[in-house]
Amino acid sequence: MWSIRRRTLRMILEASKDTYPKEFGALLKAENGVIYEIAILPGTVNGDRHTIFYMYNKPIDFSIVGSVHSHPSGVTLPSDEDKHMFSNSGDIHIIVGYPYEIDHFTAYNRKSEPIPLRVI
Repeated sequence: MWSIRRRTLRMILEASKDTYPKEFGALLKAENGVIYEIAILPGTVNGDRHTIFYMYNKPIDFSIVGSVHSHPSGVTLPSDEDKHMFSNSGDIHIIVGYPYEIDHFTAYNRKSEPIPLRVI
């Protein structure tokens, strides 16, 4: 089971609020199943309905386990583009939704299936 540090989730939510009404996006870093930090890729594009990651800018860092991005609409279901990215880039992906409260997120696996994520 995956866990995320409360302060890391708060940082994600605050960054999402700061980026609103555009999407926010970053990569997730974890150790022993605990997400402890985010990594912002250089050149990431935050659009009204998308976040574009230039994966060639991704560092060689085996602690990167997936991604996080926001949905300004508030809906935390993955789009078809999200599902494609999930299948190619890590074991856990989080979508946070407006109004970016501590309990307004959903975690997904590579198959875009919802998975539990414990806040610690």
